[in-house]
Amino acid sequence: MSTGIWGKLGGAGLGLAVGGPIGGLVGGVAGHFLVDREGALFGATPRDVVFTTGLVALAAKMAKSDGVVTPSEVEAFAQVVQVGERERAGVQRLFDLAKGTSNGFEAYARQLANTFHDEPSLLEDVLDGLFHIAKADGAIHEAEERYLRAVAETFGFDEPAFRRIAARHVSLSDDPYAVLGLDHDIDDTALKAAHRALVIENHPDRAMARGLPPEAVTIATRRLAAINAAYDRITAERSLR
Repeated sequence: MSTGIWGKLGGAGLGLAVGGPIGGLVGGVAGHFLVDREGALFGATPRDVVFTTGLVALAAKMAKSDGVVTPSEVEAFAQVVQVGERERAGVQRLFDLAKGTSNGFEAYARQLANTFHDEPSLLEDVLDGLFHIAKADGAIHEAEERYLRAVAETFGFDEPAFRRIAARHVSLSDDPYAVLGLDHDIDDTALKAAHRALVIENHPDRAMARGLPPEAVTIATRRLAAINAAYDRITAERSLR
């Protein structure tokens, strides 16, 4: 939810346009905050709304599964979902509504998976955002790890993909190759080519050019930093330039 997406407008029609459990959340808060988007009520499903609302909903369900929301996690959530002072109450309302709904996290995760089945990188963005929040208190707790694994499975990520994503946030084996999803025996030329491809794929400018919400751009920026840090470690170990 960003100032570029949410405005203080009335009406619940957008919830119908989005549909599904995420649309139910949007409709539930639309009396206070409605996406300010020309043609949104009658156009195609606004994917940026689904992305951000789904991310907030899954963060809320993760908080419920863990049972405790620490100040550091609240701060991390604010780093991912960046809004102005006027929009903060609406975001909190959405978070609380999602946390208290009878829908389980699976319903929101499935809708995200269906919406972004053609852009798995956006589903990876959602997982990166959830990891950033979960690790804010210094550790990924057992309940949080189970939750993140379940979300990843719903998104269609297998165990190697989950470990690659997790390696950007927690020390699995302190393995920079795991962060890049590469084998240790990859040759130098292929390593450089793989890094270039990852930079292009994950560059925040790409997210901006595709009109994605600021949340996706923020997550992409952090992910690119983790990718570059891992690559720098490998090239230092190999004495590459």
